[in-house]
Amino acid sequence: MTQYTIRRLIAAIPVIVGVLIVTFVLARAIPGEPCTAMFGEKATPEVCEKFNRDKGLDKPIATQFLIFAKDMLRGDFGDSIRFKRSVSQILIERLPQTMELGMAALLIAVTVGIPLGIISATRRNSPADVATMIGANIGVSMPVFWLGLMLAYVFALLLKDTPFQLPPSGRLSAGVNSIPFYEVYNLQFTAGTFKASLFTFLSNFYIFNSIITANWTVLTDSIRHLILPAIALATIPLAIIARMTRSSMLEVLGQDYVRTAKAKGLKQRQVVMKHGFRNALLPIVTIVGLQLGLVLSGAILTETIFGLSGVGRSLYEAITARDYPIIQGFVVVIAVGYVLVNLIVDLSYAILDPRIHLD
Repeated sequence: MTQYTIRRLIAAIPVIVGVLIVTFVLARAIPGEPCTAMFGEKATPEVCEKFNRDKGLDKPIATQFLIFAKDMLRGDFGDSIRFKRSVSQILIERLPQTMELGMAALLIAVTVGIPLGIISATRRNSPADVATMIGANIGVSMPVFWLGLMLAYVFALLLKDTPFQLPPSGRLSAGVNSIPFYEVYNLQFTAGTFKASLFTFLSNFYIFNSIITANWTVLTDSIRHLILPAIALATIPLAIIARMTRSSMLEVLGQDYVRTAKAKGLKQRQVVMKHGFRNALLPIVTIVGLQLGLVLSGAILTETIFGLSGVGRSLYEAITARDYPIIQGFVVVIAVGYVLVNLIVDLSYAILDPRIHLD
């Protein structure tokens, strides 16, 4: 398995390089340029010439790419044109919010989608099966931006002043502050070091930070703010997972060994879960891993609608402002995360099915 993992990591290098090249070229193919986006009507030829020279944008694209690739290998994604701050620092601050949202959405999709798929497969052509598949088809077709707006309208306006009211935007309510755990426990570290970056990164996971600091007010408030965007983002993955689970279970439940298990008099639950679901897991795990990419891409719209300052919204704003360093840095990080998740999915095959050998 170690050799297989190394080979997969090596094979991922061309993929990441390809993503980097495509992103680098497409970012510069967008109509407009950073100087115009930054200065608007004040973007005179003289101003833009100085601006491009200061930012290194006057060099040939190939030269700019080589400079960026060299810096990236050292973990330096450059400085944001718009914010004049390190892209790495912005990632440390904003990536945790997107990861929290993505994990919450994927948790909802898996814990609801898989049981629905199993129920639908074991009760084929029943009202429960028909209702599940109709709901799945609607969920797949549901635009995230429309669903997000409808959820905010219903739970923030129609259900206002009721126990079911939920906040329509933001990550925390006004007046509620998440104090980093390193400040609570007075942990000492030197600014600019790896330890400082790691502590800052972890403290920006509000749920994690509130648990280890026992700040239950922040925990409750952060979860309430996360419910609506997580549901909106989970809808499409949930529907896809439910459909795949149903399809995989139907295929397995028609196998001879399942009929043999039934003939032996085993309980329906044992037949479905032990002999059916275990053998149907591989395609389900595969589709769950693939949904990560859908969750990350859907986060752009979801975070914009619900006013979350995560990677998705930052990427949208960077594209609008032609902030090349943020676009490049964020896309590379997302691509690396997607490759790693697919590697984990592949490695899980050998654990879920002992017949598979990763040679």
